[in-house]
Amino acid sequence: MSQPATDGLLLVDKAAGVTSHDVVDIARRALGTRRVGHAGTLDPFATGLLVLLIGRATRLAQFVDGEPKVYDATIRFGTETDSDDATGTVTRDAPPPDPAAVRAAVPTFTGELSQVPPSVSAKQVAGVRAHSAARRGAPLTLAPAQVTVHRWDIASITADELRATIECSGGTYIRSLARDLGRAAGSAAHCGALRRVRSGTFHVRDAVPFCELGDRAAGALRPMVDGLGPVPRESLDAEGVRRIAHGMTVAATVAGARGAMVDDEGALVAIAERDGDWWRPRVVLRDA
Repeated sequence: MSQPATDGLLLVDKAAGVTSHDVVDIARRALGTRRVGHAGTLDPFATGLLVLLIGRATRLAQFVDGEPKVYDATIRFGTETDSDDATGTVTRDAPPPDPAAVRAAVPTFTGELSQVPPSVSAKQVAGVRAHSAARRGAPLTLAPAQVTVHRWDIASITADELRATIECSGGTYIRSLARDLGRAAGSAAHCGALRRVRSGTFHVRDAVPFCELGDRAAGALRPMVDGLGPVPRESLDAEGVRRIAHGMTVAATVAGARGAMVDDEGALVAIAERDGDWWRPRVVLRDA
């Protein structure tokens, strides 16, 4: 038996001005289920790809192939804000930088970086979220995080702004990159616009526009197995499906330390880990 109609992945093209939680709430109503999660949020001012996990797919969050992240970003020079984006209050002004200084600084923000998150973010210190503390006028001191920026594809640079496509690891704040790039170029900067275009193998061109989510959610669900990327797949016969659904091992015929167990229709039955010549189920997604 294939997966229920409310188990799967849903790609959404988020609009500016709504939160990721707003998108989750609309998906819950449209699909008639409370079991909706996500594989990474977007800031309210940002647009683009959100990968939602529906039904039993919420159990796959740790396995979803969500890297690299790719963003189209506009970095505006001359001002810093308290949120490091265009929605914040200006905290510092500086003369616009020489575009040559910006080009020279970009390579220093490529590779493995130690990055201080924005003061207005979901980061927590002792259980207190940074954005809550910042709104109370008592911003937290946030520890640097290790992130990786794979590449910058620069579309244009002027004295006023830089437009680029940035490929990076999960957890990278493009707002922090904008702030730090402005400083490195001898100026000030914030992120003026941000759009996530890719997350792992998923692209925003395949996503449901936010304005159509209520009407199209049910028909846009993708199979759970699509979220796992190039993980080895073990095709099971009926007896294999029965064994896995009961938490029992099955013989391994494909290589790999972790595998996706699928039925004869290609639907995901379980995530399993290799134990010698056998697959031992770790997360079972099919009723026994």
